[in-house]
Amino acid sequence: MADFFSILLAGIFVNNFVLAKFLGLCPFLGTSNNNASSKGMSLAVIFVLTFASFTTYTVNVLILKPFDLEFLQTLVFILIIASFVQFIEMLLKKYFITLYQALGIFLPLITTNCAVLGVALINSAKDTNLYEATLYGFAAGCGFALALVILTSLRENLKEFNLPEAFKGNAIVFITIGILAMSFMGFQLIGK
Repeated sequence: MADFFSILLAGIFVNNFVLAKFLGLCPFLGTSNNNASSKGMSLAVIFVLTFASFTTYTVNVLILKPFDLEFLQTLVFILIIASFVQFIEMLLKKYFITLYQALGIFLPLITTNCAVLGVALINSAKDTNLYEATLYGFAAGCGFALALVILTSLRENLKEFNLPEAFKGNAIVFITIGILAMSFMGFQLIGK
């Protein structure tokens, strides 16, 4: 049980892919304008990271490693991730049209999201089992979701303030992300 919580806390806080490792910033910045798109993107990333972690680990252990095809990891992992993203895109387009339109170009960008590929590559490099790899993918998705929801809330609150001209627009967003990143990097000090 201790492993469960340590993997979960590490993926969400200590090794947060957006705020501690600075991966996956494009969909993070692009969908943090409103609550609907940020929640939709959060759920999509959690789904893709969890199932892609499970699938890439399984393919890596059962096919790539036994047949000495590990040099194909990146290509195979991207194909698996793209398949899950395509599934999410078709699901949203059919049943959640407004969310599909709100996410726009950022939904297919999950395929090239370096955080998603990073989790798959980290899982293949570590000596983990299927349970730990899948849990880490889920935790990394939750960490992405937490960072995205926090930034979205802050951005919506910042709209109400009368900011100096130099801080309006992207400037205050980057300052906010920097402060958030510093706070999440503090978790790394606690983990040591």
